[in-house]
Amino acid sequence: MTIRDLTPTNVWEIFYQLTRVPRPSKHEEKVRAFLLDWAKERNIEAFQDKTGNVIMRVPATPGYENKKGIVFQGHMDMVPQKNADKVHDFENDPIETWVDGDWLKAKGTTLGADNGLGLALGMAILESKDIEHGPVELLATYDEETGMSGAMALEPGILNGEILINLDSEEEGELCIGCAGGLDATATDKYERKPHPENHLCYSFAVKGFTGGHSGLEINKCRANANKVAARILYRLLTEADVKLIDMEGGTLRNAIPRECFATVYVPEQNIDLATTIVEREFTNIKTEYMVTDPNCNYIFELYQCNENEPCNPDDCLYVEEATAIKYMQAIIACPDGVERMSDQMPGMVETSNNMAIVSIYGGEFAVKCLMRSSVDSAKDALALKVKSLFALANIKTEFEGGYSGWAPNADSSILSTMKQVYNEMFGKEPHVMAVHAGLECGILSGAYPHWDMISCGPTLMSPHSPDERCYIPSVQKVWDYLLEVMKRV
Repeated sequence: MTIRDLTPTNVWEIFYQLTRVPRPSKHEEKVRAFLLDWAKERNIEAFQDKTGNVIMRVPATPGYENKKGIVFQGHMDMVPQKNADKVHDFENDPIETWVDGDWLKAKGTTLGADNGLGLALGMAILESKDIEHGPVELLATYDEETGMSGAMALEPGILNGEILINLDSEEEGELCIGCAGGLDATATDKYERKPHPENHLCYSFAVKGFTGGHSGLEINKCRANANKVAARILYRLLTEADVKLIDMEGGTLRNAIPRECFATVYVPEQNIDLATTIVEREFTNIKTEYMVTDPNCNYIFELYQCNENEPCNPDDCLYVEEATAIKYMQAIIACPDGVERMSDQMPGMVETSNNMAIVSIYGGEFAVKCLMRSSVDSAKDALALKVKSLFALANIKTEFEGGYSGWAPNADSSILSTMKQVYNEMFGKEPHVMAVHAGLECGILSGAYPHWDMISCGPTLMSPHSPDERCYIPSVQKVWDYLLEVMKRV
């Protein structure tokens, strides 16, 4: 069985087509063209706004003209993550999918169901000729995963609907009515380097195989941060075995918990056994700490192998001055990471967190990039001050950008009342009404359209933002049937 054999066939066929179109964040040119061509072929009104969002709309079916207009909304970009041994160019290659029982998965990469399936659901509604609905629009935003740029750039007055149904939630049976705001932090510094020391051998060090995941939805899983793990071990090597740090690179995206971190070091010839023992000892302890959340983690500590086809660049062989390298490891170790505070308003939900996502120490430049989230703006600001203060103690400057507020829940929402009632009637139980510790676009969109009554729902996805991303196939049919009935009842 393949993706094209699944039901509802109209939704899965559209999603299949989306998997064939490269669409990593900030490279949406191909998927934007695909969306406009797709609509044109079906005589659906569609256009691109000034910045790159795509809007589609269809009129109400006869007899439903007086119903409130619904705007379905999703984002066209996806998180480009792959396993280290997977050869894949996200700007050119299609996503390879496979069916594993009740789950749809990708082969070594992210699946792109976040948020390709949301778009597919909305597009299938627009192209269908046999369903009843009032005026319907689809808003496909760009660059949601790395900056929510499309949502921030959306102008008032372009869309006509009164209700927004965001299709970017990831648990069928949940209705989301609130989300966290976010803020990017970047700590930077410059450092002096020294030439290759005598009687030292160059070693490759890496920690790999960590679970990773979504830095909002899965930050409460207490999974290991590969950057933190590497820094702990490197600190021991620097202080106990006189090892010299050449470079360090870990993490790729602010909104993904880092799964891998790589470093290159000089090891004194007389301390090779000691350094090997330290790495094995420290990693054994760390593996025990995370034996439940990260059972597949592993490490590499081996003599560096030069690429025969690329001669070594002498500039790459310089190392970080000893005291500076130790200072950097201390700053990475001390930087807040994970859950900062749980919500008092909604028990079980994270209120404030930080993902220390990316570490780069290379070529004389140090950088740490974080993504902070909170449903309380003042708590987010307090966390930002903590991060800034920590790095200031190490004489490292921190800058902030891309801040946005959260989406405050509205328990009196009319669309919430309707969708709760419909769900109960269709499936015999109450949906779970909740807020999410992730950056849905609803909070930003409400700035341009404050009159919108908003809610978010979607099929069940697991491990988004990682190569383990997968979709629970039966949930897609369930959400499709649910949305059709909701449109009749609005």
